[in-house]
Amino acid sequence: MNRPLSVRRAGLAIVALVLSGMAAACSSSPGTPASGSSSGPGSTPAVTGTVTVFAASSLKETFTSIAKRFEAAHPGTTVVLSFAASSALATQITSGAPADVFASASAKDMATLTSAGAATAPTTFATNSLTVVVPSANPAQIASLADLARAGVKVAQCQPAVPCGVLAAKVLATAGLTVTPATLEPDVKSVLTKVRLGEVDAGLVYVTDAVAAAGSVTAVPMPAGVNATTAYPIAALSHAANPAGARAFVDAVVSAEGLAVLKAAGFGAP
Repeated sequence: MNRPLSVRRAGLAIVALVLSGMAAACSSSPGTPASGSSSGPGSTPAVTGTVTVFAASSLKETFTSIAKRFEAAHPGTTVVLSFAASSALATQITSGAPADVFASASAKDMATLTSAGAATAPTTFATNSLTVVVPSANPAQIASLADLARAGVKVAQCQPAVPCGVLAAKVLATAGLTVTPATLEPDVKSVLTKVRLGEVDAGLVYVTDAVAAAGSVTAVPMPAGVNATTAYPIAALSHAANPAGARAFVDAVVSAEGLAVLKAAGFGAP
């Protein structure tokens, strides 16, 4: 007995609908989010919110530039930068200071965090070395590293525990020079400020700081075979409040674009 045409059409429509649903189900593998979904196994978390970065003072100019590029690439993010001596920042982090990323001017200070479980798998992203800087007028007529040992010359250095202070001690020992600093500063930017203001005759700072302050200070070349180099490691912190943001910022620093910013500022390759 033949069924009415309307009934047959309804049945065919139901079959087509069922087949369509089965095809859609087969086209998606298990664990794949539906179209329009922004989360699920294997997906990359969206980068939003605040990313707090603790970084060595010598990274101020470059990280400020990288942070601006990062915020532009990730709308809705804010990078909060805190600069100080690497040793001081490491102490703050191990004492509970909230931060997502640590960038150090010393492998030793990064090791303090990895040993404490506060950071894992740091990546070296740059190197730096020292130079002598003098005020633009150079009133003490400093022409070489050896001139820092002259009687009456006022020299600014970083404190002994600070990476730039450790490097300065190493350079002077290698050169066989005894220099009694007029002042020991908490970080390299403070040394640079003393020189810029003419409060001292010379200072030992990183090459990159001399580049950043060109025009207000003059760099004096270091003798060959005397200078020393420090490595800069960076890591996302284990207890980061914004782990996705921390990883993304580290990636931005070690990217081709980030390394180009560092190179232009005078940093050496890792």
